[in-house]
Amino acid sequence: MSTIQSIRGMNDILPEDAGNWQWLEAIVRRVTHRYGYQEIRLPILEPVALFQRAVGDSTDIVAKEMYDFHDKSGDHITLRPEGTSGCVRAVIEHGLCHNRTQRLWYQGPMFRYERPQKGRFRQFNQFGVETFGMAGADIDAELILMIHDIFRELGLGEHVRLELNSLGTPEERREHRKDLVAYLEKHRALLDEDSLRRLETNPLRVLDSKNPDMQEMIEAAPKLLDYLAEESASHFTRLRALLDEAGVAYVINPRLVRGLDYYTRTVFEWTTEALGSQGTVCGGGRYDGLVELFSGKPLPASGFAFGIERLLLLIETVGKLAPPSDAPDVVVTTATASLTVDAVLLGREIRHQFPTLKLLNDFTGAKLARQHQRALKSGCPLVLTLNEDNSIGVWAPADDQRSTVTRETLAGTLSKWMLNR
Repeated sequence: MSTIQSIRGMNDILPEDAGNWQWLEAIVRRVTHRYGYQEIRLPILEPVALFQRAVGDSTDIVAKEMYDFHDKSGDHITLRPEGTSGCVRAVIEHGLCHNRTQRLWYQGPMFRYERPQKGRFRQFNQFGVETFGMAGADIDAELILMIHDIFRELGLGEHVRLELNSLGTPEERREHRKDLVAYLEKHRALLDEDSLRRLETNPLRVLDSKNPDMQEMIEAAPKLLDYLAEESASHFTRLRALLDEAGVAYVINPRLVRGLDYYTRTVFEWTTEALGSQGTVCGGGRYDGLVELFSGKPLPASGFAFGIERLLLLIETVGKLAPPSDAPDVVVTTATASLTVDAVLLGREIRHQFPTLKLLNDFTGAKLARQHQRALKSGCPLVLTLNEDNSIGVWAPADDQRSTVTRETLAGTLSKWMLNR
């Protein structure tokens, strides 16, 4: 009989790896909590029309990568390829920004049909932050400072670089687009197949090409920063001043355009050289027109997102992966198999009295020596053995200290052990 395996590009997170995820997620949640952001939980399935309008029909996400299908009622739906559009839909649907601002975060799986490779999968987990109702450069700076704090607590500060650009307003981009298209048409012979397609649908994305044969031509292309009007230029200057005051280093990258149609003004990416071609570990910016696209009412918004798998890969690559041990604090063993019920009750009693302890019962029915070997291998610092006379053996393997206590005095012994560990 053939073995059923997971779908290509969709991976299991095994117990030995789950601790790394929990460690990273705890740090990210702690930082976002300090900044006053609230969690929102979004559905995995969304209408296809949501992403066609928000992300854009010409993007690779909509044109090539969505897992879309018609359900039993005939509705055209998709597994979400990104989180911002669904968050905007929820904000509008539930009136979350009526006469107030919002700072939200979410986490969960996203889906894109593309060639699986190192740090990029068809099901990937993303952490995202979105803000609504704040138009100034100060909220853009706050988002960047939050990411800066996350990277610092993960030990990645020296391994990532912040890149900044401004995409201006749609009107400013239209002026730039006319000159850019004219320039690219003059150099049409240098464009690869992908860039020729983008020239017809989204010429700004041509500037994002990594084709080495096109780099000199791209470098000389008209720069969007030169087309910014006073308000957009002032916004970008203010953002840079705030980051300078906060001591956050950055480089201006006029070729940074991001891959989605909804961005306006500020865009940014955190990149690394440690992961080769998969160098972007976090990206975001402003999308002031996206809410208006769906509701007809203008509402400034900005946010960022990063893939958890790629961030963990970076942490492992630079040698910073040091999550806490997953070893149990206490293992309860039994001198004979007949004491299993007593062991269950003892374990429950200890968990209630000492709720911070991680306690495991050995229910294998193996001989006591084998149970002790297994407890030692787990890295457990304290082993309890329930004896037939109802006494309890206490063994600390690190210094091989052994004693015997009664059920009544066990709590005092555990309290003393926790103080001295």
